[in-house]
Amino acid sequence: MSAYLVLLLAVLSRILPHAFHEVNWNFTALGGGLLFFGSRMKASGSAPSWRPAARLASALAVLIATDYYLTVFAFGYAFHPAAYLVTWIWYAAVCLLGMGLLSKPSALRVIAGVLASATSFFVLVDFALWANGGMYPHTLAGLEACYIAAIPFYRNDLVSTAVTAGALFGLPALAAKIVETLRAAQHNNQPLA
Repeated sequence: MSAYLVLLLAVLSRILPHAFHEVNWNFTALGGGLLFFGSRMKASGSAPSWRPAARLASALAVLIATDYYLTVFAFGYAFHPAAYLVTWIWYAAVCLLGMGLLSKPSALRVIAGVLASATSFFVLVDFALWANGGMYPHTLAGLEACYIAAIPFYRNDLVSTAVTAGALFGLPALAAKIVETLRAAQHNNQPLA
């Protein structure tokens, strides 16, 4: 259930800036939210083995609908599914990364997941924009210009993914540590201060 709430937060972090006529410059909860969602996708105990695939499909459906809404209603462009294939594959890949790497999270794994998700988005999506779009010439200089123009978006995506993943994975670990300390102090009848 918490994974779907995080997915909703990720979607809202993409939609709300446009609803209030603000620009978010790629500062969203999407990367960290997908890592968290993926970490919660594994079938557990007696759960059916098809459940992770169904969870991934449901997340993709929500994100595809979000892309449609943003493209058509927030940006006012025609929606061309082929233009989003790389992005949709990236959504699935980040969920699978979270499922594998972060099913047993540690600080190092969260950092690796953050770097991998933000950097892969920067590399893949901007390459696809250069290769398939008309904004930049199809030359090495055009590719370089495309990546240079995307650096502010990459920076914001990296920071927002780190903040989101840090909160989603770090706060429960911190809470567990506090509870463990309180139990140990109570067990030993020691004052906390």
